[in-house]
Amino acid sequence: MSKSIFPEPIRNLPEADMPLNGVKAYLSQADNHQIIFMEFAEDVDLPEHEHESQWGIVLEGKIELVIDGEKRIYEKGDRYFIPKGVKHSGKIYAGYADITFFAQKDRYSRKQSS
Repeated sequence: MSKSIFPEPIRNLPEADMPLNGVKAYLSQADNHQIIFMEFAEDVDLPEHEHESQWGIVLEGKIELVIDGEKRIYEKGDRYFIPKGVKHSGKIYAGYADITFFAQKDRYSRKQSS
């Protein structure tokens, strides 16, 4: 992956264990939510799923999301919101980066050192 867009304090956060290829994700953990700083080196298809509410802001690249049956493309500077329990799917394109807030304290776990 090319140089990270995130500064050192973000890169020093624990990595999130995400079941997706080509993603580098840094985890900011709180008592009742998580904030994930993500960068994608390759295209990723997201199968339909649901969870607690999610809000994101696109820093680089683009993501195609289908939220409750409505398809939209979000690019740099765009924000999206997925309410709790709403089914969604999508495609993340290589070069995409965002900051995502999950209203869920255990959406992702810390990546274990190998």
